[in-house]
Amino acid sequence: MKPVAPGAWLGLLGGGQLGRMFTMAAQSMGYRVVVVDPGSHSPAGSVADDHLRADYLDPDALDELGRRCAAVTTEFENVPAEALRRLATHCVVSPSADSVAVAQDRIREKRFLAGVGLGTAPFAVIEQSADLDALDPSLLPGILKRARFGYDGKGQARVATPAQARAAFEAMGGEPCVLEQKLDLALEISVVVARGFDDEVRTFPVAENAHAHGILDVSVVPARISAAQAQAARDATVRVAEALDYRGVLCVEYFILQDGRLLANEIAPRPHNSGHYTIDGCFTSQFEQQARVMCGLPLGDTALHGPAVMVNLLGDVWAAGEPDWIHVLRHPRAKLHLYGKTEARPGRKMGHFTVLGDDVAATEVLARAIKARLDADAAAVSAARIA
Repeated sequence: MKPVAPGAWLGLLGGGQLGRMFTMAAQSMGYRVVVVDPGSHSPAGSVADDHLRADYLDPDALDELGRRCAAVTTEFENVPAEALRRLATHCVVSPSADSVAVAQDRIREKRFLAGVGLGTAPFAVIEQSADLDALDPSLLPGILKRARFGYDGKGQARVATPAQARAAFEAMGGEPCVLEQKLDLALEISVVVARGFDDEVRTFPVAENAHAHGILDVSVVPARISAAQAQAARDATVRVAEALDYRGVLCVEYFILQDGRLLANEIAPRPHNSGHYTIDGCFTSQFEQQARVMCGLPLGDTALHGPAVMVNLLGDVWAAGEPDWIHVLRHPRAKLHLYGKTEARPGRKMGHFTVLGDDVAATEVLARAIKARLDADAAAVSAARIA
């Protein structure tokens, strides 16, 4: 692939915060970005050089995007595959429709992971009620997950009995699902990898993740695991990218069990929330890396400057109105990132902050203290309103 020089147009399907951060990274390198998104105001559209307000399958918008751009990417995995295929007739598309299709369906994803030799949580495919009649009792308690269009805890239900599993399946409209056995986890981790069109591969440091209500809450980097576990996770992630013939940035989430076993959980065919620490914590961010892949450039150094802790900021923190950001900004090694969303709702990702440090434990203590102060402000106002 011939390198694409700065000044060229890059295209983006999707207007969310991942697209916003990609746009800003690409612009800092001298590229211009055009976003296709149906919303009138979006995090990415508000900072892009151009915004085509259109559906992701709008043929005119896709053809214009393809004609103008040297390369196009997507910021969410559920972009219609047909859109990516149409764009591929005009320009470079990263990642390809075939690569993304595996991660768009949990059933295909589980089977793919098993096919490349990675362990997963024991699971059953539930496509109709009869599948529940034949359910292996050892899978309960478990988590029923809709096969498509589920993220951040949406489209999931914890079930402990066959009756609960049936009720949850019916509540999800009888759509195809997977039922995963609930495991006793020691840790959840993730690895972001970039793979270029020249087959160059670089992985980022392993992130240790904590979730709340199904949504990523805090990522600690480097993960507090053994060097052997970290290398195994990075090697497994490269194996996934190569087996998918993936070109671009992707993330694989893993479980580490109490006995130390590593199990693959999910593939995200895009930059990932748990990789936001790379903006401030690494020589090259996951978003710059995506632009480098798209433009046929050598991949950047992924080394970590030092320990980093990323904390998500959800709409709940806005319960008292705009938070007092001095709680973050008074700390010289804390970096605030807000996504430009106009409406704060509980559970909605509105921003994040990253704290950098010299010691993992001390950095996490400070990050959690900042988070607690923001949460306390919001809770105090909510309590006053109830009183």
